[in-house]
Order: sequence, then structure tokens, then C-alpha cells
Amino acid sequence: MAYDPGAIDAALAAAVGDEPALIAELRGAFLDGVTRACTQLEAAETVEHWRMAAARLRGLSASFGAVRLMGLAALAAEARPGDPDLLVKIRRAVDRL
Repeated sequence: MAYDPGAIDAALAAAVGDEPALIAELRGAFLDGVTRACTQLEAAETVEHWRMAAARLRGLSASFGAVRLMGLAALAAEARPGDPDLLVKIRRAVDRL
């Protein structure tokens, strides 16, 4: 999986143009949503909740061009709930955003 640290900003700039304040606001909203999805993954007690959180994370990631995170979310959708190694990888990917 490729990782392009500028992909999120490029996707936002393409959507809203040269509006640094709006890009920063949307980036913050994206990171808030990703953080919530990660928290839901960590708290998931059922396969259904785990897969819903993984799907949410994958959708957010796809919308903003976060390819690495999107791939990890896709793996999570197929993994067993609470997979500690996968959760660590996801958190690391989020930290790199």
C-alpha cells in the first residue's frame, strides 16, 4: 500500500480550492471522525460493531485519500474483533496523518 502524506491536503484543495482555513477545518473534522472510528473499533464487543467501525474508517479514509489507512480498515473488516496488532497499525497510521 502506498502512503502519500499530502494526499489528504490535495483532496481537500481539489474540493474547496485555495482556502487554507477551510482546508484546515475539514482536515480537523476528518481527523476527529477517524479518531472516533478508531475508538469504536477498540470498543467493539461484537463482530457487527467491529465491522461497522471498520467500514466507517474505510469510508472516511477513501474520501480523503488516506490510502494506507483505507487498506488497514479493509483488513480490519475481515479480521477478528479486537485484533491488537491491527489496532496498533491503525493507530500508527492515524498518527502519521
